[in-house]
Amino acid sequence: MPVMPLPRHVVTEAVARAISEDQGGRGDVTSLACIPAKAEAKFYFKSREAGVVCGLQPALEAIWQCDPEALVSPQVADGETVEPDDVLISVTGKARGLLSAERIALNFMGRMSGIASFTRTYVDAIAGTGVRIAHTRKTTPGFRAFELQAVQAGGGALHRFGLDDAILIKDNHVAVCGGVAEAVQAARQSAGHMTRIAVEVDRLDQLGAAINAGAESVLLDNFSLDDLRAAVDQAKGKVILEASGGVNLDTVRGIAETGVDVISVGALTHSAPNFDIGLDER
Repeated sequence: MPVMPLPRHVVTEAVARAISEDQGGRGDVTSLACIPAKAEAKFYFKSREAGVVCGLQPALEAIWQCDPEALVSPQVADGETVEPDDVLISVTGKARGLLSAERIALNFMGRMSGIASFTRTYVDAIAGTGVRIAHTRKTTPGFRAFELQAVQAGGGALHRFGLDDAILIKDNHVAVCGGVAEAVQAARQSAGHMTRIAVEVDRLDQLGAAINAGAESVLLDNFSLDDLRAAVDQAKGKVILEASGGVNLDTVRGIAETGVDVISVGALTHSAPNFDIGLDER
């Protein structure tokens, strides 16, 4: 499945901030001191491990912001599987600009490819169950759009992007409202017909109240496998059931086999290792 590109302004602004952070008020003083202004160079961005690549869009933007005349040739697309020593991007341009862009491009690609690769391990772990692996909002502040694109590149499903996407009633909302039914009913009265209402429950005996009050999705928080199976049997397909909490690569297959529809995994974004990519002359 092709990975949808991010809006141009999101990428342009994020890369510009990253370059400003890196260069400060004086620019790349090393390249300015060592590299002649007219010097040209050709470099290759290469994978140093196997996995799923992502982050080409901000990487190319970093190159072009540092050298608008650079000739860039991507060799792969976001979401593709790569092997060690595969060329991801070849680029020719002003050496100063390319060296100034190097770390910014590698940071974006390393972070995003790490998330994409980590997500793919979860997707592969539940292959054949029909269950979707989804992200959460446990993302790096200011970097969410890039991290969620990477989840998609790894085969993960999109959850809500932010607080304005959908109504998700969590345990603290329930506590303030006085109960699951009361919270869902209040949300139903306020929300338009296009807004989906989901509610989190942490006990099996709350599920019936959530369904009867009109929730369309129910998040089963930290349920045991037995309780997940009981919830699936009780819901009988009336609502989307999402399992969350305590999910890791050792537990995800068992959770999927209970019959839930979605498994949300915060670790996809908050615990993914960086993916090793380097810039080489040949």
